[in-house]
Amino acid sequence: MSQTRLMLVGGFLGAGKTTLMARAATLLCAQGKHVGLITNDQASELVDTALLRHARLEVREIAGGCFCCRFGALLDTARNLVEEMAPDIIIGEPVGSCTDLSATVLQPLKDLCAERYRLAPLSVVVDPSRLWEVLEPRRHSPLHASARYILRKQVEEADVLLINKQDLLDAAELRDLLVVTREHFPGKAALAISALTGEGVAAWLATMMREDAAGMQIVDVDYDVYAEGEALLGWLNAAATITAHRAVDWPALTLEVLERLQHAMQVRHAEIAHVKLALTTADGQLLANLTTTTGAPTIRGHIDGTPSSATLLLNARVEMSHSALQAIVEVILHGMSDAQLTVRIDTMHSLSPGRPEPTYRYANVVEEHSTDAI
Repeated sequence: MSQTRLMLVGGFLGAGKTTLMARAATLLCAQGKHVGLITNDQASELVDTALLRHARLEVREIAGGCFCCRFGALLDTARNLVEEMAPDIIIGEPVGSCTDLSATVLQPLKDLCAERYRLAPLSVVVDPSRLWEVLEPRRHSPLHASARYILRKQVEEADVLLINKQDLLDAAELRDLLVVTREHFPGKAALAISALTGEGVAAWLATMMREDAAGMQIVDVDYDVYAEGEALLGWLNAAATITAHRAVDWPALTLEVLERLQHAMQVRHAEIAHVKLALTTADGQLLANLTTTTGAPTIRGHIDGTPSSATLLLNARVEMSHSALQAIVEVILHGMSDAQLTVRIDTMHSLSPGRPEPTYRYANVVEEHSTDAI
């Protein structure tokens, strides 16, 4: 049986995982490779999936829990991709609040699926500002301590740590960050990249295609703290249809939604872990991001012409109750409707993640087939 290369790209909410997946898949396809992607979330209507499909990439979505808790769904989805398109590479993006992937996903894959998949090292993408919060615990962090705990465990278990958004750092800032990272985590591979510009991505991919040392570290995880860190987040996915009765500045409208949501969180002193918004028309797509309550929203993409309708997908992860988050989003979206614009909410799901209950958790790194599951 021929093996499919399988790589997982983990990392905290807002680190840039989806941008990296899209960039990596595009590069690999240009090399003549067949690439399948798997996105993962606690609920459906993912902006990530819409973005990747808009880029004409082969993507499947696993909702309702992370890879570790839906391990069977991960196997089924990967197998379906293999049967349908015979990919050379499958790239999976776990939920951004998920950790312990080495013990709960990579070790079972090595033990149970060694003949089918050739695993790449576990890559963990990290935002520079979030990484400093790990490296210097006394540094102010807007995240709750339990959420920072998840972030730290993600960094600790990485086979390859990808410091993303290097385009936002000058040479001295990047050098200092790399030096301190290597002091705190000696022996861990740490690479600087920009998923947005592509800098460093090709070199990282070459390593992923060459190296087989996957899941080489299993970290101690306090599941009580882990569960608290996830439960702190209100999780909301919404889809809406916008009908315009006048010419609309779609980029301005997209930013207006994020700015209203950001203002609502600032008033309530609620920290945003990540908000994503995709606005899609027949003539293009806009993608907007907000990764902190105090940061500036970013937007990219374009819409040609003057379309009269659009679909809007909104994913929000905020340190507040999911019911309060849903009430705020409903007010914002309904408040956009006027005589010139109609907004219809098609679906809206909100939740707080439950306690992680992995299908498997291995106590030791699997070198060959073993029975180390506990």
